[in-house]
Amino acid sequence: MSSVPAKLLQTLQQHHQHRLLACLQLLPPAQQMALSATLADVDFDLLQATWLSASQPADDHPSVDRAALAQAPSRVVRQPVSAADHQAWAQARSLGEQAISAGTVAVITVAGGQGTRLGFEHPKGLFPIGPVTDRTLFQIFAEQILARRRRHSADLPWCIMTSDATHEETVAFFQQHQFFGLTPDSLHFFRQGSLPAMDAATGQLLLAAPGQLALSPDGHGGLVTALARAGLLELLQARGVQHLYYHQVDNPTAIVADPALLGFHIQQQSQATTCVVCKTSPTERMGVLVDLQGRTEIIEYSELTAEQAAGQDQNGQWIFWAGNTAIHVFDRQFLASFCEAGRQLPLHIARKQVPSVDETGQPLPTATDGQPNAIKLERFIFDALPAATNTLIVEGHREREFNPVKNKSGSDSADTCRAALSRIAAEWLQITGLPVDPQTVYELSPLVALDVNELVNHHQQGTLPAITRTTAGCVIATAP
Repeated sequence: MSSVPAKLLQTLQQHHQHRLLACLQLLPPAQQMALSATLADVDFDLLQATWLSASQPADDHPSVDRAALAQAPSRVVRQPVSAADHQAWAQARSLGEQAISAGTVAVITVAGGQGTRLGFEHPKGLFPIGPVTDRTLFQIFAEQILARRRRHSADLPWCIMTSDATHEETVAFFQQHQFFGLTPDSLHFFRQGSLPAMDAATGQLLLAAPGQLALSPDGHGGLVTALARAGLLELLQARGVQHLYYHQVDNPTAIVADPALLGFHIQQQSQATTCVVCKTSPTERMGVLVDLQGRTEIIEYSELTAEQAAGQDQNGQWIFWAGNTAIHVFDRQFLASFCEAGRQLPLHIARKQVPSVDETGQPLPTATDGQPNAIKLERFIFDALPAATNTLIVEGHREREFNPVKNKSGSDSADTCRAALSRIAAEWLQITGLPVDPQTVYELSPLVALDVNELVNHHQQGTLPAITRTTAGCVIATAP
């Protein structure tokens, strides 16, 4: 194996990676070099430690009951109720608008997933969600960003994190649609990293094919290293960006670069700010933000017993009320500090069934009952929260801001999301004073109005585009 570095061979032997050693021996020199280059980036010490920990019986390392130690978050900006609340929100919104105008804000959209759970075999960002026009998720966000740039005469960079599975099709989609009116150099597509799958029984890395590791995306927590690897942390710093608005691609009602959220983040000098919504019930399947030993953390719904989920404080309020929307604002330097210090967010394991082959390319057997044979690894961006010295939680308006499309049917599905988009448009039209038919489906382009006040102003000034009526419903839109 003259093409394989001696140090790599020694590492593989030390970590008992017998299948990889056998595979390398059988590969021609060019493939040996390619696989060696891939393996050079693998942290075998970390993978072995993770596998050993995952392989130990639960009794050997009892987990801490974090829920028993958690308290409701204390540093929270709730939805406005009083006149003073509304004034505070207006001040925060003004501060956020100033930051956008000054060019200190960038948008990060996490879009590495496929639409498989929706029955859609393409990147999820390409999923048609417009209730009348079938606008895609990407188009709705692009129109929001373009409208925000026009309103504030600002450069608002848009960084879109893809994966190996979605990158090429995503970039081609934007090119096909002329970037939806955005200047190409203001968009930055970058790939998240990958992590190898391990044999759950032996800890050996699995092969998808001879000379090819079985890899999977490293999760949204791979954002930090992906930004650094793409040179975007340095680029954004050079352009004066200080605040990173972060959201996921599956929620078209997210207020992209939300000025109020940005304003509170800046006002409170937060390093990591999270938008939350009040859970609809104690058992709703949402991660929740809590105070835990002086730090802001997220507890997943799977960590809570039914009794804990319904727990109340001394005022009769739910402890675990603050549902995570996966909308954050991060201080750019805070994220950069992870790379500068050589830190990584912790790995989380998921036991899955992963098809694989042996060193000769013969498929390895998997359980017919679907039992997992492998350990997949990923990182979560919310694990950055406990590392922040100053965090903030801001409650969003659930019906307006959080209507994700995650499932093919039922709750958080395309149907519920489209209904929410139509409802929001109808509410705005009604406030504007226009007649609304409760049986009609409505759609409103962000290029027409980013908020209800803008729609009212258009109507009062006579600049509101005409309503287009189709068999699918009514839409108000304008060209990019």
